[in-house]
Amino acid sequence: MVARRSSPDSPARPRTSLLPRPAILGVLALVLLLTGGATQAARRDKRIDALPERYQQFLATVALLISKDEQEAFLAIDQDYQRDAFIERFWRIRDPYPDTAHNEFRERWETLMREATELFGNIEEDRSRMLLLNGPPDGRFEFRCTNVTYPMEIWFYDGSERVAYEFYLIFVQRMGQRRFWLWRPRDGLEDLIDTLMSGPTPFWEGLMQCQDGDAVARIIRSLLNDPMEFDLLEARLLEPTKSPSPEWVATFASYSTDLPEGAGVFPAELELTFPGRYQSRTEMLGTVRVKTSDAGKTELEGQSTYNFLLAGEVLTEGKLFENFRYKFDVPGEGVGDTIPMTFQRRLRPGKYKLVIRVEDLATKKFFRADRDIEVPELDRPAPGPPVDAESAAILDAASKVLETGQSTLQLVNPHGDMHAGMVRFDTLTTGTDIAEVVFSLDGVEVMRKRKPPWSVELDLGRVPTTHELRAAAFDAKGVELAADELLINAGAHQFRVRLIEPRADKPYVDSVRATAEVTVPEGGVVERVEFYLDESKMATLYQPPFSQDIKLAAPSAVGYVRAVAFQPDGNSTEDIVFINAPDFTEQVEVEFVEVYTTVLDKALRPVLDLQEKDFSAFEDGVQQKIARFELVRELPVHAGVVLDVSASMEPSIDATKQAALQFFESAITPKDRAALITFNDHPQLAAKFTNEVTELAAGLAGIKAERGTALYDSLIFTLYYFNGIRGQRVVLLLSDGNDENSKFTFDDALEYARRTGVAIYSIGLKVSGKDAKLAKKTLTQIAEETGGRSFFIESAEELAAVYSAIQDEIRSRYLVAFQSSNTTQSKAFREVEVRLARPGLEIKAMKGYYP
Repeated sequence: MVARRSSPDSPARPRTSLLPRPAILGVLALVLLLTGGATQAARRDKRIDALPERYQQFLATVALLISKDEQEAFLAIDQDYQRDAFIERFWRIRDPYPDTAHNEFRERWETLMREATELFGNIEEDRSRMLLLNGPPDGRFEFRCTNVTYPMEIWFYDGSERVAYEFYLIFVQRMGQRRFWLWRPRDGLEDLIDTLMSGPTPFWEGLMQCQDGDAVARIIRSLLNDPMEFDLLEARLLEPTKSPSPEWVATFASYSTDLPEGAGVFPAELELTFPGRYQSRTEMLGTVRVKTSDAGKTELEGQSTYNFLLAGEVLTEGKLFENFRYKFDVPGEGVGDTIPMTFQRRLRPGKYKLVIRVEDLATKKFFRADRDIEVPELDRPAPGPPVDAESAAILDAASKVLETGQSTLQLVNPHGDMHAGMVRFDTLTTGTDIAEVVFSLDGVEVMRKRKPPWSVELDLGRVPTTHELRAAAFDAKGVELAADELLINAGAHQFRVRLIEPRADKPYVDSVRATAEVTVPEGGVVERVEFYLDESKMATLYQPPFSQDIKLAAPSAVGYVRAVAFQPDGNSTEDIVFINAPDFTEQVEVEFVEVYTTVLDKALRPVLDLQEKDFSAFEDGVQQKIARFELVRELPVHAGVVLDVSASMEPSIDATKQAALQFFESAITPKDRAALITFNDHPQLAAKFTNEVTELAAGLAGIKAERGTALYDSLIFTLYYFNGIRGQRVVLLLSDGNDENSKFTFDDALEYARRTGVAIYSIGLKVSGKDAKLAKKTLTQIAEETGGRSFFIESAEELAAVYSAIQDEIRSRYLVAFQSSNTTQSKAFREVEVRLARPGLEIKAMKGYYP
């Protein structure tokens, strides 16, 4: 039917089919199920009858919304405060705008409930259900032709949220009944004709004699033309509303402190202390101690760990105030007689009830404790978090300089990782001569401040990309007194050397004291730092402080100082500063665009006999000169294995762990590194980059499938973890469905993936459901854009073969590197294309990069 505004007099037109014909029988079964009445069926459940009246009323109110899993979870709850928390979460998960003060979905539903009750006297009959699920009709009129038909109501919709075209619905009040029933064309005219009132006049002729009878006749005839189409329409209109996050029930259950029926228990001790005050609240420190003799170990690849889940609830006046959850993974070696697990909460002074449940993941046994507590009001402040080494060093240096009266400025890195959006950056300054501080981001001035505080708020964009922030302090005459630089979102693997001295804006006559600051990856060490004057090596230092006096070749000679830092594996990084140079001297950094390329034949096997002459590289359509080319079979690989461990993965979790372990054993050589990231409604770094299979195996131990899916957040988290790593980098991403919980969008994740240059191999496991097409498109696009490949499998048992194919590919890639001919300062995305001279082959490479 054409989607247009019309009146009830407008004849209905044919519609296109909603579903393929093979699906019709299944749809008819769904229609029959729906027309049975969900509420009546629910009330036959004795567990519902045993509930307090307010909870029975809740289930009646949401009968058309609540899923079977949600209802089963609700009926399994024993405590009223947990039921109240469930109801609050039930509505919150459906809130389309959770950041606002109102829950628009709940408000609309409750408005429609009141409207249905006022209009029809109940919420069970067909008119009420249609109103609740599809909203008010665009047109509604009553038809009374008492000598021909039963009383009827005809509703007209100019499309709805569920159906994009216009349609009519006819509701009939049969003899002796108060309710109206939805008329289905497959039931024929008999359900419309009042046989007691109608005379010998034929139905259609009698109908035409009624007021508005001609319009009603056209509507009825149009519906009779294709009864099957109406069945399909009805299935769409009455399909129960699905939760936007079906896995939230498992998430909610994971915070429960109730013990499963028949669960085993183990002994433990709970200790509570109140160290001090934090703002207006009191800090409570809890410790659960378990004897190692009472705990179970998880053994995997010779690595043993103790794995516990701790869930807690804080109640006040019989209502749930807050709940919390911790996971503890304790190495099996070197632990004492007891395993302490600590948790921290901040509560306002007053009386509470604390409930704690600890699950031993190895033995599936539990410890549970509940305790009435009174949180005291304290004057002493709680011990603050320890100052990190970087801040401590800054404060120490500042205090020493303060004694001399020298003006200094030091940027302070905000705590935490993955900075995005609006972020405040503070400075530590000494001296009294600072009149102005200039802040520059990525070489562009963003703010000048002429009075303290010497801080700046910067919009770093949607995703946590790497930026360089510089702050320079000037006196009243415009002379630079001090400056500092900060690399934002550098990541844990940043290897960087920075020359603190010399400075390009200072004159040097006879000598210069070269001072370097080195940032090493987490767990890494500096083997040595070499200092150069121009290209002459002046000194090699093997331990800090990395500071060296260098004599200039001639008084006030123009030149440059270079510092090169090395790691034991030969990896190096450098910084260069020009001294005594003219103001117009421009420093140009030369970096190559590295494109790791996979070439496959028609059987999707890697092709290994290609030469440089077979390749050509293009940037934004302009051919580039290839500066480096090689088949990188032996180049070290950094691989991140990312596993979806949301609740829906439970049936496949054991096979998933085994396949991942097999990949680590076969693919990771001593020169490679792998990391394990697991995710459900948030990502977790289960094992840092390592070549020790036992450490990776330990990360797999204790994995439990639960809660929702935050795919995009987890992908960005993983790619951020790669920050600072160079060379071959790949992500193996396994998931079984769509994103449900992420703060970031797919576009955010795709843009971030483009910036990092990491090849993503996506694996879709049992991707099904109405959003399967979108999920497959998402996983495919993010792989193709980054030079990876996508796989879709139906069983976790197929993972081993997929991992093997990926391993073959990443050991059979070509490195095609070029220096971009684009010398503009534009930061816009640049498209890259690698072409082959040999036909019949498929090429996999990143689609572009951000300079």
